[in-house]
Amino acid sequence: MLQKTIIFLFSIVSWAQNDTLSFLKPADTLHLPRKNAVILSQTTVATSALVGLNRLWYKDYPQSNFHFVNDYQEWLQIDKLGHFYSCYHLAKINSDALGWAGVSRKNRLLYGASSGLLFMTIVEVFDGYSAQWGFSSTDMVANTLGTGLYVSQEMMWKEQRITPKFSFHTTSLASARPTALGSSFAQQLLKDYNGQTYWLSFNVYAFTKNKTFPKWFNLAIGYGGENMLYAHKTEIGDTRYRQLYVSFDVDLTKIRTKSHTLKTIFSVLNTIKFPTPTVEFSSLNGCKMHFIYF
Repeated sequence: MLQKTIIFLFSIVSWAQNDTLSFLKPADTLHLPRKNAVILSQTTVATSALVGLNRLWYKDYPQSNFHFVNDYQEWLQIDKLGHFYSCYHLAKINSDALGWAGVSRKNRLLYGASSGLLFMTIVEVFDGYSAQWGFSSTDMVANTLGTGLYVSQEMMWKEQRITPKFSFHTTSLASARPTALGSSFAQQLLKDYNGQTYWLSFNVYAFTKNKTFPKWFNLAIGYGGENMLYAHKTEIGDTRYRQLYVSFDVDLTKIRTKSHTLKTIFSVLNTIKFPTPTVEFSSLNGCKMHFIYF
């Protein structure tokens, strides 16, 4: 069975490597049918997502007049990093899709990046009319910074040297408060901030131009938090603490291949931090080594 699996995987890789004229190959010049397809697809997906959120999520909670909320102190700011991460990758995905259609760099940045920020702004407005939440100015700051990181790198370097990434591991805290932190893996992935780590992954070669380093080699700095049962510190015995991580990483988009299929797969997977040996620093544990951290 193992041999068959290995043969199958090698066959997939071999097929993808030879897929040099793939449908996924970006157009050299403006390709109007592709451009129209991208705009239609993005508009349809965004509209469907907003309608779905409104009907399946917000309708179950009481509505109110539009109001603001200051939630900066919640969850040790890990949820803010989630907004930063999401807006960065929305900007990149939308921009890359327009690049596939041959849209100019200027217009990719102008329309592709801004469409992701517009989507997240509309979601924030929905929060503003919900009695349970509210429009968060700090969420909008995080959204804007995430979009800005993508756009500024394209303008300065015409490449992404710094990539926000995400990793997650399950924690025992979720079982203590499953309604808030999630009762299934999928729910915990979104709700359990104790298991979430957000990273900034720096491509060493892009900054140093030192050929000693492979072009895919990255250094990553991560941030997380532990012991959070509630958004705020509500109990005297609450021992929540912050964590800082330093680790190696892999920039999958820098792995050389002629296959546009593999390039697309690598681009999607590059949103996730590669599991590697990691050093953790925290007020509770001091300096701690993880053989493999995710």
